Amino acid sequence: MSLSVGIHDLSFATGEFVLPHTALAEYNGTEIGKYHLGIGQESMSVPAADEDIVTMAAAAAAPIVARHGTDKIRTVVFATESSIDQAKAAGIYVHSLIGLPSATRVVELKQACYGATAALQFAIGLVRRDPAQQVLVIASDVSKYDLDSPGEATQGAAAVAMLVSADPALVRIEDPSGLFTADVMDFWRPNYRDTALVDGHESIGAYLQAVEGSWKDYTEQGGRSLEEFAAFCYHQPFTKMAYKAHRHLLNYCGHDTDQHDIDRAIGHTTAYNRVIGNSYTASVYLGLAALLDRSEDLTGRPVAFLSYGSGSVAEFFAGTVVAGYKDHLRTEANREAIDRRKPVDYAGYRELHEHKLPADGGDHANPEQTTGPFRLAGISGHKRIYTKR
Repeated sequence: MSLSVGIHDLSFATGEFVLPHTALAEYNGTEIGKYHLGIGQESMSVPAADEDIVTMAAAAAAPIVARHGTDKIRTVVFATESSIDQAKAAGIYVHSLIGLPSATRVVELKQACYGATAALQFAIGLVRRDPAQQVLVIASDVSKYDLDSPGEATQGAAAVAMLVSADPALVRIEDPSGLFTADVMDFWRPNYRDTALVDGHESIGAYLQAVEGSWKDYTEQGGRSLEEFAAFCYHQPFTKMAYKAHRHLLNYCGHDTDQHDIDRAIGHTTAYNRVIGNSYTASVYLGLAALLDRSEDLTGRPVAFLSYGSGSVAEFFAGTVVAGYKDHLRTEANREAIDRRKPVDYAGYRELHEHKLPADGGDHANPEQTTGPFRLAGISGHKRIYTKR
């Protein structure tokens, strides 16, 4: 019998503040239906001035360490497209903040929103090589676009931490994977920019092309049939995109696109992304968290994953939900992570959007805004200073 490897635990964190889309619509005069129905978003998480991908990642990972300890964690793979340094992996800061042992490898991965799936697959390979070890996979991002741009309404921020191990308690990841890569310029962020550039029309087309390509390869590799899956977790730059993607996949496979069937396949997966916004690498796994928290019982049922990262790379793969998984969920903590956010008005959001630490290498403190367990206190001598409460 082949070794069972997959997601043993999953925890997430998000920003201190929340901007309702009603506030955004009131500011720019947009009909609220464009946001609530058109893109499927109700609100977006906004990090405090003293929060970033490291503080959110540490907040997501700390409960996993508290539950399972550190003895078996030999590797941390940090996936992000909001990197804070061109050399040092963000995961090294997290390693220190959550007290991992020195005998740990830490690396950062980047490929737009796909990076966390690459991290998950690499982690599975490490565990198969040595089933005694566990791998901590972290996806953490702050989605940021120019103010008053079309992408502004799809911003968000979150981190998802997953413990990958043999005999997982939540989801067993299966072989094979369907893969797809194409060189397109649908979304990108050059080194000299703080905000991303996006061609919305091109990006939707590239995403749907990747759905076709990764599914085609998945079937050619001997994957499951479409009818076997109980649910589908898609990358969600905005939740309406998951509906577009699933409808496109059904059409591509010659199936009817009954709205009730589509809602049943992906409806639960959009609950957290709808109120958090786009969290880039974390998005598809927030979808998984919402699915596990909200579904009645998925024991033994296969779930499909479609991970897409602009530029572009995509992967279609499957996982089977493990018996007893409900005993290991963090449903209340997940709801608390969302409910604890403080509403911010549009003026306050704009101020947070434009906040940045000076780049002169001096000593600069951040205002203390977050109530989370970790904060970015400031910068000194070009070094980021993180503190733990």
